[in-house]
Amino acid sequence: MRVELVTRQGCHLCADAWNLLRRLCAEAQVRDVDADPELFRLYDFRVPVLLVDGRVVGEGPLDEQTLKRALGL
Repeated sequence: MRVELVTRQGCHLCADAWNLLRRLCAEAQVRDVDADPELFRLYDFRVPVLLVDGRVVGEGPLDEQTLKRALGL
């Protein structure tokens, strides 16, 4: 399972989601929405965005229950 979190520098919702995700999934990759034109086009105002195997499974404020469900925990 490939887990990615699309974030933005200075985004408190992104930081909260990353902290939760780090506890639940050691293999998660963080991607900066502002560093990639395609990510920016797709997710600019939607961060944080959680993708599992390339599919959006959560966006905006992400709580622990949402993350566990998305990761199949």
